[in-house]
This record gives sequence, structure tokens and C-alpha cells, in this order.
Amino acid sequence: MHENSLQNFRKNATFERYWLGCKLGPEKVETFGLVTRFQKVNSGGIHGNQQGEGKVRILLADDHELVRETIAAFLESDGTFHVVQSPDLPSVEKALTTHDPFDLILLDYEMPGMDGLAGLDKILEATRPRPVALISGSANKDIAEQALERGASGFLPKSIAAKSLVNAIKFMAMGEKYAPIDFMTQEANEADHPLKELLTDREMQVLLCLTRGLANKEIAREIKLQEVTIKLHVKTMCRKLEAKNRTHAAMIAKEAGLL
Repeated sequence: MHENSLQNFRKNATFERYWLGCKLGPEKVETFGLVTRFQKVNSGGIHGNQQGEGKVRILLADDHELVRETIAAFLESDGTFHVVQSPDLPSVEKALTTHDPFDLILLDYEMPGMDGLAGLDKILEATRPRPVALISGSANKDIAEQALERGASGFLPKSIAAKSLVNAIKFMAMGEKYAPIDFMTQEANEADHPLKELLTDREMQVLLCLTRGLANKEIAREIKLQEVTIKLHVKTMCRKLEAKNRTHAAMIAKEAGLL
């Protein structure tokens, strides 16, 4: 990273509190100084090259084109990142052979070719010691913990705030682990939630997608079910929650603090 990029990083990055590893617990959370982290990885982390000279090089993989392009556009507008996009795991593997090394690889947990965490294992093996992280709109805390245990540099829920997303990606690209504390601790608090007891795990997945404004077709593709099955889940879920429609169900979930 060039000195002017480091200066911009110091100026613009507002580091929040990061949970460094799924087994540390909230009592081990620390706020780290930027210069210390930069010095730690200066010998082999963020680098310049012919494309995206002096910028943080990101490989962003997600099969939802709108989501992928929105995240990429936001990152590149920050002025710190150069983003290469891929829609599935095979294209990620191809990008690794046709591009210079990436400072961070972000993999959507549900995209084609991932096969759960097997896809993460494959990319970790192919790129080690470069950082690889998961991003997901439906994976739960257990999946996030397993990913971190397998060597992922972090886990990003798609509900993360835009500014936090930028800071988290910078943090992981510098060689650290990241997972948002509220996401990693929320399920312990939600386990006995009365509304959650009404819904199956699959209905909870669908409800989470509804809160993100996804259509049935998009939900079906994300959680790998038929669209007719999604419609049935939405109908059953609305009945259980006494919701008038899908929008009302999402509102109920948010107002109740379920999601």
C-alpha cells in the first residue's frame, strides 16, 4: 500500500470493536491501532500492482448480480479498493489463475459451487496464506463459527452497515479476523424468543430473506428451493405470525427484535 493510501486509511477508517475469532468471547474484544496492524502485514499483505495500483485488491463472489455490483460500486467509491467480480465458485477459481494475487477474497456462502463450507475449504487451500472470508444473507452464527474455525478471515452478514463493511474488509485485508459482535451473540439471546418457537428453521431463513426485500424467485435461488415451496413457506409463516402479507411479516419480525 502506498503512503498516500495509508494516510487516507488513517483518516477515513473508523474502527469499531471487532471479535477476533469465534471462541474468544465478548470479554476478549479489543480495539486495535491502525499503524500496528499495518506494520504487521507490510511485508506481504496489501500491495500495488498493474491493475488497481496501490489499492486493496478484492475478489468479490456472489451469484446475485445486483447485490454483487452494489457492494463493488460502494467499495470502489471509497477510493481504496479495486474489485474483481465473480458469480460462482468455478469463476473464482479461474480468476485466481488469471489475475494478480488478491488481498482479500469474499465468498457468498450460498452461491453455486460452494457446497456449504467445502467451497471455502477449497479456496483457502488454493490461496493460503491470503485471507478468505464469507459473506451471507442467511447463514447463521453456527456457520460463521465453523468458517472461522476452518481458517476464514471473517464472516460478513449482508445486513452489515455500509461503513462497517468497508472497515471490516480493510481490517481483514490487513491480516486480521472479523465477525460482528452483535451477529455472533444475538442467537444466544434469541433462542427462547416466543416468535422463533413458532417457526421452523427453514421458515426463519425465508423470513430473514423477506426482511431484506427479496422476491420469492430470489429467495428460492438463495436457499436452493423451488419457488412454489417458498410461496408455501411464506403463506404458512404469515399464518403463524398472524401477518396480513409478507411485508407485514417482515415488520413483525423486526419490531419484535427477532431478526
